[in-house]
Amino acid sequence: DEKSPADYGADVKPRLKVIKTEEPGGRKAGVKVKSVAELVDKLKNEAGVL
Repeated sequence: DEKSPADYGADVKPRLKVIKTEEPGGRKAGVKVKSVAELVDKLKNEAGVL
């Protein structure tokens, strides 16, 4: 038994209009660290995360 969205009173017409799309910018290369301490230091001082 197939039912349509209208059978449930659901309105499925589009409400958004896509104006334009574009690819995201490129990502920077990652950085390898030698220790957890170096990672924490970089997160605190360079990235400002911690």
